[in-house]
Amino acid sequence: MKENKKVSRRSFIQKSAGAAALLSMPTLMPSNVFGANDKIRIAVLGVNGRGTSHISGFMNLPDVEVVCLCDPDLVVLAKRADEFEKKYGKKVAQQQDLRRVFEDKSIDAVSIATPNHWHSLSTIWACQAGKDVYVEKPGSHNIYEGRKMVEAAAKYDRIVQHGVQLRSSVAVQEAIKHLRDGLIGNVYMARGLVFRWRNDIGDKGTEPVPEGLDYDLWTGPAEKKPFSRNYVHYNWHWTWNFGNGDVGNQGTHETDLCMWGLNVGLPEKITAAGGKFLFNDAKETPELLSSTYYYPKEKKIIEFEVRPWITNDENGVGVGNIFYGSEGYLVVNGYNKYETFLGRDRKPGPSRTEGGDHYLNFIKAVRAHDKTILNAPIETAHLSSALAHLGNIAYRTGRTLSFDPVKERFINDDEADTYLSRPPRSPYVVPDKV
Repeated sequence: MKENKKVSRRSFIQKSAGAAALLSMPTLMPSNVFGANDKIRIAVLGVNGRGTSHISGFMNLPDVEVVCLCDPDLVVLAKRADEFEKKYGKKVAQQQDLRRVFEDKSIDAVSIATPNHWHSLSTIWACQAGKDVYVEKPGSHNIYEGRKMVEAAAKYDRIVQHGVQLRSSVAVQEAIKHLRDGLIGNVYMARGLVFRWRNDIGDKGTEPVPEGLDYDLWTGPAEKKPFSRNYVHYNWHWTWNFGNGDVGNQGTHETDLCMWGLNVGLPEKITAAGGKFLFNDAKETPELLSSTYYYPKEKKIIEFEVRPWITNDENGVGVGNIFYGSEGYLVVNGYNKYETFLGRDRKPGPSRTEGGDHYLNFIKAVRAHDKTILNAPIETAHLSSALAHLGNIAYRTGRTLSFDPVKERFINDDEADTYLSRPPRSPYVVPDKV
C-alpha cells in the first residue's frame, strides 16, 4: 500500500512539467521602479495553506501580478501552479528554493506563507535582497528573531506588512477610535479569545522523506528531526520546534488587537497555565492555555484564553476580543465586526460590520515606498508575536515571569531566557547583525 502511494507521488511529479523542470524567471524591468501602469511583481513563498489566499488576494488587485510560486514540496508546488494556470490563463514560474527567489531582481516583493519557523529568516533575507515583504502571522517564531526582523526592515529600508487582516478592517479601525475617544470610559482590560475546534491528530511516527520534498530546506532554521507526518504539512503548529500553538497561530490576530486597543507594548509580568486534557496525540503545545499579561505602570491587563474543543461562546464571540472600560465594554467579533454595550444596563451603543483589503494596503505602501501607509508595520508584528511567545514561555516554565520590555529579556531568569531564541542551524542562520 505504501509503495503504491509512492509510485503515485512519483508519477505526479514526472507528469508535471512545472515540477520536472523549474521555470526560470524572465527579467522584466529593474526592481522597485514603478510607473503609473507598471505591475508590481510578487512571489508567494509557501503555497500549501495560507499561500493560496495570498495568491488570490494579490491577483485580484490591479497592476499586481503573482509571477512565481515557491515551495520545498514539488508535489504541492506543481499542484498550485496547475491551479494557477487554469484559473488565470497563464503560467507561473516555480522555485523550490526561496533563495533563488531572492536572487531574482525582477521580483519586487515576496508574500511569505511558510510555516512559522521560517517567517523571520525569510523576511530578513528578503529585506537584504531589496524585496518588500508581506509576512503571515506570527511574524516570528521567537522573540529574538522578531527583533532582528525589525532591524532588517529598518536597515534595508523595506516595506514589511504583518498578515493580520483586522488591521485593515474599517469596522475595527473605528472600534479603536472609540476606545481612544473614551466611549467605554477608562479601558483597563482586554480579553483575547481563541475557541477553535482542534481535533485529535494521532501519532503517525516517523518515515522516509516523501519524494519531491526537500526536507532539509523545509526544516530550515529549526532543529532537524526525523521526518513525520505529525508536522508535515499542517500539524507543525502544535510542535515547539516549528510552531507556537494556537496562541501563536490564530491567536496572533487577537494578541495584536489586545495591544492595539489598550495602546500598550510588552508587559512586565506574565503568568500562564494549561495543558493537554482531551487527546493523547502527538501535539506538544497545550490544547488549553490561559495567559495573563500585566502592565503595572499603565494599570492595564490582558487576559488570553485558548480552548480546543466543545465550548461556549462569550458574548457571542468564539474568536475575537472584548475590551472592558469604566463605562461599558466593546466586542470585536472575528475580523470585521464590533459592538458596544454601555452602562450597567449594557445598553447597545455604536456598532459596525465592514472589512478592508489588507493586501491592497500593502501594495499602496510598496508603490509609494512609504511605511506610514502600512496598517500592520513590522514593529507591530514583532510585539504581537512576542506577546504570544511570552505566554508560551510562562506556560513552559510553570511560573510567573518578570520581563524587561525595553531590553526584551527576563529579569534574573536564565531558564526563561533560553526560550527567547533557538540554537542556529547552518546555513539557515538568523544573523546577529542583519
